[in-house]
Amino acid sequence: MYRPYSSSLADSRPFLDVPSLIRNLAQDFVTSFNTGNYDQAGAFFAQDGAFMVPHYETAYGPKAVERLLHQFADAGYEDLRLETTRVEVSGDLAMEIGRYSVAIRQPDGTLLPDRGKYVKNWRRLGAWLIVADCWSSNLPIPR
Repeated sequence: MYRPYSSSLADSRPFLDVPSLIRNLAQDFVTSFNTGNYDQAGAFFAQDGAFMVPHYETAYGPKAVERLLHQFADAGYEDLRLETTRVEVSGDLAMEIGRYSVAIRQPDGTLLPDRGKYVKNWRRLGAWLIVADCWSSNLPIPR
């Protein structure tokens, strides 16, 4: 007699919907950056993934992203926070839109807060990986 397979593991760990998964991955990226694990943060990017940030050339791929994130940390960027406000999914592509905040430690030890918006594009390449990421500040340009 045929009996369907049942596992308590399957019941206790349901699959997350893609928007929830993307939100969780975004928070994992934040944790990686904030703890100085730039190689782990870079690993969220596809081999040809583009990291486009203000005032820098685009970084392509995990190793280049890792180096750029390290430069940001060396420049005083810390306490990154992301708030995903929207995730749209179509097949193996997802778009994430949200708000960010970050503190930038100045040479005199004071913190300069920055906040703005971002957009990330993800592609399912076995795992969900970032294929394009960019942000822009809401703060006025210092004069």
